[in-house]
Amino acid sequence: MLTAEQNERLTLVGPGTPMGELMRRYWQPIAAYAELSTNPTKAIRLLGEDLVLYKDRSGTLGLLEASCAHRRVHLLYGIPEDNGLRCPYHGWLYDASGQCLEMPAEAPESTFPSRVQLKAYPVAELGGLVFAYLGPAPAPVLPHWGPFVAKGVVRSIGWAVVPCNWLQIMENSLDPVHGEYNHQYFCNYVLERMGILDDRGDLLGERPAQLSAEGESFWRKGATIRHHKKVGFTAFEHGILKHRLYAFEDEETSLGWRIGHPILFPNYEHGGLDHFQIRVPMDDTHTYYLWYRYSPPRDGEQASDDPDDVNVYKVPMPGLDGDMQPVWGLMDNNSGQDNMMWTSQGPIMQRPIEKLGQSDVGIIMFRRMLFEQLAVMEDGGDPMNVFRKLPPDGDHIVVPVEELDPAAANDPVYSRAAAVATQGRKPRIGAGNTQKYDPVLLRHTADAGGTLPPPPPSIEIDMAEAAPG
Repeated sequence: MLTAEQNERLTLVGPGTPMGELMRRYWQPIAAYAELSTNPTKAIRLLGEDLVLYKDRSGTLGLLEASCAHRRVHLLYGIPEDNGLRCPYHGWLYDASGQCLEMPAEAPESTFPSRVQLKAYPVAELGGLVFAYLGPAPAPVLPHWGPFVAKGVVRSIGWAVVPCNWLQIMENSLDPVHGEYNHQYFCNYVLERMGILDDRGDLLGERPAQLSAEGESFWRKGATIRHHKKVGFTAFEHGILKHRLYAFEDEETSLGWRIGHPILFPNYEHGGLDHFQIRVPMDDTHTYYLWYRYSPPRDGEQASDDPDDVNVYKVPMPGLDGDMQPVWGLMDNNSGQDNMMWTSQGPIMQRPIEKLGQSDVGIIMFRRMLFEQLAVMEDGGDPMNVFRKLPPDGDHIVVPVEELDPAAANDPVYSRAAAVATQGRKPRIGAGNTQKYDPVLLRHTADAGGTLPPPPPSIEIDMAEAAPG
């Protein structure tokens, strides 16, 4: 449990707030580069600031404050030129530094343009993502995490705006036991409500879920309940390793217990060998959520080393229908289940009235790490994972991942992910993360003659609007 003051210290992210200043020490992803090929401007809300990302006709990226200095017109409507972005109202032209270059209606000899400067921030592309840095100079180097610099792979980037604070989303990654209940037992309840299961089974999986006749042709089946024997957490140089031991495993051979699963400070989950989940605070009550994934190209498939070739898709948010009832068809997958839990905690979770148990030790460890790194920053130091130089030879930053262990190929929990990395598994849509919406996986499944999910239903009410917190 946190006090109200502690909760604000960790959740508020606007300019001048402690957490806002900590987050400004990091390069934050703000868009997929390929989006700018279709629409060369994009409205960005990041750490409480309204900005516009653009790509000009020379290919240069820029990130400016959202409104023109002249009459405050939004630059989302700006016109990309060879050397910057032009306001559509009176033609003022700005370069990537925010400097005004032209004012067509002013006298040619006027020095007024040289005295007009918009706020601008550095941007850079890596792995198909555009990153922004809003912190003090000099900017650190852009971290070369493995998925961002892998070569010869097919990348996909899913995104959503989640209407709640970043911290309740990130804390989910330090809570491994939620998977047993949210992604397994609750999932089976969802499938039961949809008519896919006749019986959801019991809480510990001793009575398995029973598929209905309708469920025989559905894209997924019931979830298998994997009961946790215990969980543990270890701090390491880049964050926290979360360890889990299932009831059917032993400590000596369990990869999840022996190696663990990396959480990269402050807002990444390295969700296995081939993907990231990234939670970027837009403001106090909205989070830009990214599902970043790569896989080896299959026969005839083109690698997406060119950032314009990366597959980009939007992930629908779960919510309620007009009768204030859950739209179950958006929660038959992990992303929908997670998003519903987070938004139902309210715009900013009320931690002063929460009740934590022994299984919440990872959440407590993460909060302590946040306070520790805030202190490092406030003392003038670089917090964890702020890098001042690239890895040797420009290689990637190495972190422990379960699937990298040689034993993963035959492991009952991790063999499927390991098989994906070695191109040894028949394509199918799984329930994890956003696989249901990923165009690369949908294409693989269709090519293999697999069953595809139906189109997602729509919602009428955002769950965050109805949640008491």
